[in-house]
Amino acid sequence: MPSERTEVQVRPGVEADLDALTSLYNHYVRETAITFDTVAFTPEERRPWLLSHPEDGPYRLMVATETDSQDIPRTSPEILGYATSSPYRPKAAYSTSVEVTVYVAPHAGRRGIGTLLYRALFDALAGEDLHRAYAGIAQPNEASARLHERFGFRPVGTYREVGRKFGRYWDVAWYEKEL
Repeated sequence: MPSERTEVQVRPGVEADLDALTSLYNHYVRETAITFDTVAFTPEERRPWLLSHPEDGPYRLMVATETDSQDIPRTSPEILGYATSSPYRPKAAYSTSVEVTVYVAPHAGRRGIGTLLYRALFDALAGEDLHRAYAGIAQPNEASARLHERFGFRPVGTYREVGRKFGRYWDVAWYEKEL
């Protein structure tokens, strides 16, 4: 009997993904300092975030799902991660800059999911009127630093002890990429 093989598909996020995306993000809220949110979200609380990332324009949501490589459809493909581009800051002069981020399900690390997501995100953004992408990486996080450097990001500075979570202060290193 052949082993079941799976493939990863990257596509724009849709409203049907909301529960799984919220669950994935809440893992990082509860367990890590990768995000500085400190209280888990309900899907309804995350809905405005999801809706702020349409399928076109500069603010995108790309989702990686696991699908069977055989011709047997899955009832609900598992979400392995997501990447977003969001407004860098709300003031109009920042409109050609985006902040990007990627989250990978804890059990899906070291499979190249982050690379697939960022490749799809930056491909989708290629035709947009954007000048720079920025990423803040809570320290330490060597895997994230390597991912961003692989995509041409370079470090531009560190905010020292900028966030407090789990009873301690955390630094955030900032990276930028020309688009």
